[in-house]
Amino acid sequence: MSDRSKPLSTHALYNSTPSSRQTVKFLTAATIGAFFLVSSGFTITGTVLLLILSTPILVLFSPVLVPAVTVLVLAAAGLFFSATCVVGAVAALSWLYRYMTGNQPAGAEQLDFAKDKIVEMAKEMKEKATQELY
Repeated sequence: MSDRSKPLSTHALYNSTPSSRQTVKFLTAATIGAFFLVSSGFTITGTVLLLILSTPILVLFSPVLVPAVTVLVLAAAGLFFSATCVVGAVAALSWLYRYMTGNQPAGAEQLDFAKDKIVEMAKEMKEKATQELY
């Protein structure tokens, strides 16, 4: 019985050990992970040191920097809003041109349906008004 169990346990042990390919993969991943961990440590250390060194300069120039940043942000927001309005106007004019030329742009059926409903409702109101007068 011990003769049968020995080859079985050796076979099971052989299957559970990693292959050389898996070992190389693990070592490569561990090396890359360690490199990125060390790099992130250097980055955070450099960032904190730079912040510590630049804080006095930022405090001294804040009366100038804060209004300048405020003006730049407001100017950028105004330009972005203006550009957005131009794009919207061009899109609306393009849609209107296609609608007027009969190309049926997206939503034209809904607009025609709403127009027909409004005309129908106006006729009904006109009829009611004329009936109440007479």
